[in-house]
Amino acid sequence: MAEYYLQTPISENDVRKLRAGDIVYISGIIITARDSAHKRALDLAKSGRKNEIPVNFEGLAVYHCGPVVKKINDEWKVVVAGPTTSARMEKVEPEFIKEFGARAVIGKGGMGPRTTQAMKEFGAFYGAFTGGAAVLAANAIKKVREVHWLDLGVAEALWVLEVENFGPLVVAIDSHGNNLYQNVMTKAEEKYREILKTI
Repeated sequence: MAEYYLQTPISENDVRKLRAGDIVYISGIIITARDSAHKRALDLAKSGRKNEIPVNFEGLAVYHCGPVVKKINDEWKVVVAGPTTSARMEKVEPEFIKEFGARAVIGKGGMGPRTTQAMKEFGAFYGAFTGGAAVLAANAIKKVREVHWLDLGVAEALWVLEVENFGPLVVAIDSHGNNLYQNVMTKAEEKYREILKTI
C-alpha cells in the first residue's frame, strides 16, 4: 500500500500508478455531481449541446456529494460535505467517464462492474471517502469557486470546489480492473456456499 498526493488536473499516467488499497489525497479542483447533474450533463452531450455544460470535468475528480452550504455576504461556504452512496450513479458513471474524461470518482459504498470496466478502459479510479466524516471533508475545502445548476437543488447542483489534501481516499477501484468491494462480495459468496455445505 502506497500513499499519493495528486494535483488536478490528474494525468492518466498518475492514475495508472495507483493500485487498489493505496491512499490518495487530492489538491486542486473537485466538482460535486449526483444523479440529476450526471443526467443533465449526459443529456446535453447526447443532444450536441456539450458547450452548454458550464464546467470541464477532464482530468478532475467528481465527488458524489450533496454539500450543506451557507452564504456569507456574497460567498458560499461549505459547512459539511459527506459522500453520497455511489451505487446510485452506477447506471450513468461509465458513460460519464467516457464522455467527459474525469480521472477520479469520489464517494462511499463503491461501484459495480460497468464502472470498474470504464475506469480500466479510460484511466480513472474510485476513491472511497469515509461516511460520517463530513466535517473532515469540509475542512479540506478551501473555497467554493463556482456553483452551477442550482435549479436542480442545492444538493444536486455542480459545486466547483478548491481543495487541499482532500482525503484520505482509499483507492477502492483502480484502473487495472481491481475492485475491493467486488472482492469482498466474491469472498462472502464463497464463504456462504461453504457454510451451506455444512448445514
